[in-house]
Amino acid sequence: MADFPDDELDILPDEGQDLLPGDEEQGMFEHFRFVVDRGQEPVRVDKYMSSHMEDTSRHRIQCAIKEQYVQVNGKVVKANYIVRPEDVISFVMPYRRRGLEIVPQDIPLDIVFEDDDVLMVNKPAGMVVHPGHGHYESTLINALAFHLGISQGPEAEDERMGILVHRIDKDTSGLLVVAKNDEAQLNLAKQFFEHSIDRVYVAVVWGNIKEDEGTIDANIGRDPNDRLRFRVYDDPEKGKHAVTHYRVLERFGFVTVIECRLETGRTHQIRVHMASIGHPLFGDERYGGTEIRKGTIYAKYRQFIQNCFELCPRQALHAAVLGFTHPRTRERIRFEVPIPADMQALIAKWRAYTQEKREEL
Repeated sequence: MADFPDDELDILPDEGQDLLPGDEEQGMFEHFRFVVDRGQEPVRVDKYMSSHMEDTSRHRIQCAIKEQYVQVNGKVVKANYIVRPEDVISFVMPYRRRGLEIVPQDIPLDIVFEDDDVLMVNKPAGMVVHPGHGHYESTLINALAFHLGISQGPEAEDERMGILVHRIDKDTSGLLVVAKNDEAQLNLAKQFFEHSIDRVYVAVVWGNIKEDEGTIDANIGRDPNDRLRFRVYDDPEKGKHAVTHYRVLERFGFVTVIECRLETGRTHQIRVHMASIGHPLFGDERYGGTEIRKGTIYAKYRQFIQNCFELCPRQALHAAVLGFTHPRTRERIRFEVPIPADMQALIAKWRAYTQEKREEL
């Protein structure tokens, strides 16, 4: 039977989040590992794995092999590889294995698109994506389990609830893609790992960004002084490579509305990158966005800022666009959802404020 390394369950305890490809630490994680017995008769690797993995179909294993997630002695193999005694077979995926029991819950979902393979959902701010670390119910996964009619027990070996192949922070709103079958899950996971997914975010950041557009190319790693935070590292040997492209959409002097396109996917990437250049996301408590970073010290202005925080009590970040290659049709598809009401109200308030200031001049 398969062995499970202890560190596979070492999930990041951050706002109910854990690590998956697309918005987190990239890497390949071993989900299953077999050491073939010395007396093993010659057999195809897909057949060997299906006979040693409970609750996992041979079809799913073949899909994983096709997407190059199965290795023997550290090298990718095809389904017709003949297993030999003492071979080490690994099933690796670009996200950590989870074993939490998923309880289906009838929670309304804003479904943007759905077919037999994928489902696009517009997640509201405040909803945790995956159960864990104090958030075991009322998560997006609980809602998806109910909608799709699936669940997973605490000892389940089949990664059926790995259908969600990326995630966004609890207090970030916007698009997520859900895989509805094995082929879609494995294919989309590979697209995220290879950075071939189109992801566009809209954010409100503190300050007046000088350039109309720019690129932040800076490694991101965990902050040694606070494991719930991440930071930029100048040392190329530290952190993981991360690239964010940004473009100014609207300027209000004190804050700027920007569009961010992700070239890589790291935990808190946009939040960390923008803070690193002195423009933290408005309302982002973890990275200094709930402090007044620009403007006067007068009580009237401070009250205006407090009113803004109350209008949008979270980091002002929205996953507006998501594009990828459809796992079945191989067509490039793209989805876009509008900025939610709280961010719209925040932007409108800043627009009115700056207009009023202009009229006073």
